[in-house]
Amino acid sequence: MKPVLAIVGRPNVGKSTIFNQITRTRQALVADLPGLTRDRQYGEAQFEDREFIVIDTGGIGEEEAAIDAHMRAQSQTAIEEADIVILVVDARAGMLGSDQIIADELRRLDKPVFLVANKIDGVNEAALGEFYALGLGEPLPTAASHGRGITSLLEIVTEKFEILPEEEAIPPGKKLAIIGRPNVGKSTLVNRLLGDERVVVFDMPGTTRDSIYIPYEHDGEAYTLIDTAGVRRRGRIGEVVEKFSVIKTLQAVKDADVVVIVLDAHEGIVDQDLNLIGFALDVGRAMVVAINKWDHMERDQKDQIRSELERRLNFIPFVKIEFVSAKYGNGVGNLYKHIERAYDSAMFQCSSSRLTQVLQDATEAHQPPMIGGRRIKMRYAHIGGHNPPVIVVHGNQVSKTPNAYQRYLQNVFRTVFKLEGAPLRIDFKQGDNPYAERKNRISDTQLQKRRRQVQQFKKRDKKR
Repeated sequence: MKPVLAIVGRPNVGKSTIFNQITRTRQALVADLPGLTRDRQYGEAQFEDREFIVIDTGGIGEEEAAIDAHMRAQSQTAIEEADIVILVVDARAGMLGSDQIIADELRRLDKPVFLVANKIDGVNEAALGEFYALGLGEPLPTAASHGRGITSLLEIVTEKFEILPEEEAIPPGKKLAIIGRPNVGKSTLVNRLLGDERVVVFDMPGTTRDSIYIPYEHDGEAYTLIDTAGVRRRGRIGEVVEKFSVIKTLQAVKDADVVVIVLDAHEGIVDQDLNLIGFALDVGRAMVVAINKWDHMERDQKDQIRSELERRLNFIPFVKIEFVSAKYGNGVGNLYKHIERAYDSAMFQCSSSRLTQVLQDATEAHQPPMIGGRRIKMRYAHIGGHNPPVIVVHGNQVSKTPNAYQRYLQNVFRTVFKLEGAPLRIDFKQGDNPYAERKNRISDTQLQKRRRQVQQFKKRDKKR
């Protein structure tokens, strides 16, 4: 197992910036706003010959009371998971009471704790002396926004890590992105899938502001579950933080293998839900639709919702819909079978001979239309890509294939190969005419003959 490093501290001291510097990524959202990070964010890092996991946590002590309790629980879990803890303080603000409270808790731990004084740019290092009162030893100075002091910090911290024998890299597994509008129960569904209170669940829209990558196993299969921030309508995206969150959500969709789109059964389908589904289709991601909060609904309400789903989601008949209650776990287990089928469809593999046979059977059963007095001829097919699956069809005039006939071929391939949950794309490749160049090419003999003919015409004109 790789060692784990947890970064804790009060809000807006630069924990996420240090996290990004250590992991050399931009996984954690960074802005000059307190309380931006609310969940545990995991990242992998390497320094020299040591590989380890870094956990970024939400700030403790200066948020609303209810949310702060959740964030404190998240930080406490990260501390328990960690082998080494870094307490980050703000060198500009000086030592505050909340720093002292956190330090008192950390001193009771039976694990190494390092004190990091961030934002030292423009601060006299003599001012760091007051942090000795925290009882965590000498403060390590950093200016994380400029990358200063990070290398020295890692040199000191990683000395405490045991050098572990080399092990095979564990694949991240199938990436599942959980997306949807705010407050539809995404984080509750994540916790139910994980069987752990891994992300903050709070009855207030917009609690999750970042995309959280969580590796785990289920029935021996490796997964990486991505919990995303809820996406509002454009007119309601007022805060710069929410604009960042939308970008993170869309990036998570692109990074995922399968997207689970969570809808609220009590609110039905709204335009923003359709926009999210459309975006997932545009980038070619396999998907499953989870209708959450299905519990405690009357039969006539359920019938009305099913009717609305059938009407408004008729453009994705290949996507499976599962009715769940993330709060109580009803139907959540069934999501995995749909996820597995969608993933298998997204990674569809087949021999060219088999695809060509299915193509020929389809064209014999229903011939392609005539274009300009000539019938479209489809000769052979092969796999052209995965996630989304792409079938490349070669032939004559295939680039002029009407949309209706393209949909017919998609349905044939879906039915024969039982493709479910993933958008299927067919790429038509026009066959080049190997004689086209010869038709336009004049041989030397023909050229000489034409020159003689021109000379003869000129002589005749002179005699006349």
